[in-house]
Amino acid sequence: MGFEAQVLFFFSALGAFNGLFLSAYFAFFIKTKNRATYFLSALLLVVSVRVTKSVFLTFYHDISNTFIQIGLSACMLIGPFLYLYIEETISKKKQHSWIWLGHILPVILGMTLIGYYFPYKEHRYLWQRSSNGYLCWILFGQWLIYILLSLSLLKKPIGNLLFKRSKLNDKEIWLITVVTGIFLIWLAYFTATYTSYIVGALSFSFVLYISLFLWVLRRRKAKLFFEVPEKYNNKTIDDNEAKILVTRLDEIMGKKALFKDPNIKLKDLAAELDISAHRLSQLLNDNLGKSFTGYLNELRTEEAKKLILRNSQFTLEAIGQEAGFSSRSTFYAAFRKMTGKTPAQFKRSPS
Repeated sequence: MGFEAQVLFFFSALGAFNGLFLSAYFAFFIKTKNRATYFLSALLLVVSVRVTKSVFLTFYHDISNTFIQIGLSACMLIGPFLYLYIEETISKKKQHSWIWLGHILPVILGMTLIGYYFPYKEHRYLWQRSSNGYLCWILFGQWLIYILLSLSLLKKPIGNLLFKRSKLNDKEIWLITVVTGIFLIWLAYFTATYTSYIVGALSFSFVLYISLFLWVLRRRKAKLFFEVPEKYNNKTIDDNEAKILVTRLDEIMGKKALFKDPNIKLKDLAAELDISAHRLSQLLNDNLGKSFTGYLNELRTEEAKKLILRNSQFTLEAIGQEAGFSSRSTFYAAFRKMTGKTPAQFKRSPS
């Protein structure tokens, strides 16, 4: 193997190796594991297996046909795992635990049967990019369809990126990068007839390292979004969506005065808004700059001020309870924090 070939082998194989390493990291070592990180791990695994097959087939022609068959089978799983990762990451609703199998099991079963009846060793022409390479075209077609489906899930952030409607958050940038990278790898392999088969492997190495470099450069010492606990992900809700939610929240609180219930929970208020508790927490913390308790105490304090001014015959303790405070101490502490006065001082001098 000449020097140039050694360099090509090194960079393409290095990308495949690090893809396998990252796959293991997301599956076993990341602090916050969830189904999305497992799908990302699986995606990196099947892409790395596909790339490894390409590397060794290019530089070592006597590679086992069984390994080639495994690499081709792995290629059929790239699209499904890409789609499942994007869907799981952006979904606001909890997915049924078994639905994802509908994307994976048919592919595994189909590739097992195809590998048994039309193995690469005996039917190479079916797996090559030629007029008779039916299995090859099915493979690339299925891969492309899932890329397009993944892009459809990201149509809103992509639209924001293209038309500069609003700033993308870290999660949206990452997901667009992942889909774009997988598309570039698909394109490299699809056009290998006109370039070189090793271009696909080199593309994976390039996409992998440039993505990590840009991400580290952007984030520097900050944690990646998938290493942060779920409740802190996706820090800011879109401004337009936040305005709609705040308007609905104000209407609900104005009509039902739910803050007067001292036992109300975040999930109860979220149910009234028909959003998840996590989404409501984001709205309050990141868009309004308030905690759930702080938000309620603000409304309760305003109600207490009105009651003090209107009902001088009521005791301050009764007013606190009527406004929704669970105890006298909580009432006094919150009232003083919001107004700078105790309820008694406010009663004597409201202005």
